[in-house]
Amino acid sequence: MIKILIVDDHQIVGEGTKNIIEQEIDFNVTYLIDAEEALLLSKASPFDIYLLDMNMPNCSGLELSQLILTFQPEAKIILYTGFEYSSQFNLLIDSGISGIISKSASQQELIMSIKAVLNGYTLIPISLLRQLRLSEMTVQTSNPNLFSKKQLNISISQKELEILEGISKGKSNKDIAEELFMSVRAVEYNLTKLFKKLKVNSRSEALAEAVRKGIVNVNI
Repeated sequence: MIKILIVDDHQIVGEGTKNIIEQEIDFNVTYLIDAEEALLLSKASPFDIYLLDMNMPNCSGLELSQLILTFQPEAKIILYTGFEYSSQFNLLIDSGISGIISKSASQQELIMSIKAVLNGYTLIPISLLRQLRLSEMTVQTSNPNLFSKKQLNISISQKELEILEGISKGKSNKDIAEELFMSVRAVEYNLTKLFKKLKVNSRSEALAEAVRKGIVNVNI
């Protein structure tokens, strides 16, 4: 029996999704409205599939997925939402989840998605797949060491570039989040990745290093 956990703060949606999935033989579905309760239950008895609402108020599906992955690293997690999520595409892919699906998906699409994830596949909507190659850019810059001609290749996502540009304009993380339709936590997550890529420890250092490498062009 395949154990599936649905966590959604909208009871009608959650129960409706549960009823749809349970039409499949071998699918045993538990629905919870509270993320904290879901976390406790998952720790006590891990599930085969997690279907998490991405936009819950107290703990988003993305945040809950990260907590689940701390004690179940191989957890198969699908985030589903009724909102636009393309602006958070890189964050979602990097988070370790197994898929993303819209709440407007048909019953057939939902069941097929669950079965695909169970079989080890990662689900990426076609609309996002088409822009995948556009979402990353590689910045090549010469090593400042005059005795070395080695090229430094740094992969900077479009979202990270936009955050750097926001920093260059003196904007706070909150201002950047509002401008890019992201959560403050998502901005902080992207900054952490940027710090690691640029080998720095602060926003100002990240901007200075990005300018030095020619990633952004500003006067600092």
